[in-house]
Amino acid sequence: MEANKPQAKPAKAQQSLSNVRGIKNAFLVIIACFVVAVCFYMFFLGDSSNFDEAGHPQNIWGTIYMGGVIVPVLQTLFLTVIVLSVERWIAISSAKGSGNISKFVANIKACLVKNDIAAAQELCKKQKGSVAAVVAAALNRYKEMDENTVLSKEQKITTIQKELEEATALEMPSLQQNLPIVATMTTLGTLIGLLGTVIGMIMAFDKIEQVGDISPTVVAGGMKVALITTIFGIIVALVLQVFYNFILSKIEALTTDMEDSSITLLDLIMKYNLKK
Repeated sequence: MEANKPQAKPAKAQQSLSNVRGIKNAFLVIIACFVVAVCFYMFFLGDSSNFDEAGHPQNIWGTIYMGGVIVPVLQTLFLTVIVLSVERWIAISSAKGSGNISKFVANIKACLVKNDIAAAQELCKKQKGSVAAVVAAALNRYKEMDENTVLSKEQKITTIQKELEEATALEMPSLQQNLPIVATMTTLGTLIGLLGTVIGMIMAFDKIEQVGDISPTVVAGGMKVALITTIFGIIVALVLQVFYNFILSKIEALTTDMEDSSITLLDLIMKYNLKK
């Protein structure tokens, strides 16, 4: 009786099928992007060719440079999200597996109708990816339940359903890895731009206090900083939001595929295969 109890499967088997790869330490990416941003700000935007002899900007690069220290911070946010978005796109592409998901589910369905579990498991090994990992976990549990003579059919179905839920939950951290950082950077883009606006206004009022005059020439420097950082911050936030929504939609689509395949698999097991 003890031998017929379902045994817990190690997570390593599912992870080997999952095939989701990604950057584990996003902090290193942020540091690298910050170094690149600072170098770009100092040596490209701050190049003397972008300014006249009086120090006034002659082109858009010199104008952006006038935004001050907020500019490399915004550039860091921008570069970090671009890198992590590309990383997530590659990871999600690998999580889809080596073949078409719809065709894979159809082939699994055909195997289950024939009660050929070994062939279905072999298809999972060839497909790989998150959907295949979830299906493989359910098939392994189904094989155990089919040989179990102690539990009722309802208990077996519940056990398989729980296995599907656990396998899906196990895939989510790999798919959503670094996504909170992308969301945070996207929000910070707007806030950092507003911070630059405030700094520019403070510079303008400080200049007024020093000179004792409110002429346009006095306040122009601070207002320029405020406007440059505001515009740059808004542009960065808009671009980052697009990247974030794109990655999020890809994850949701893959999650839907996992849930659909789970429902299909469970229905087939209940209808054709599982012994009472």
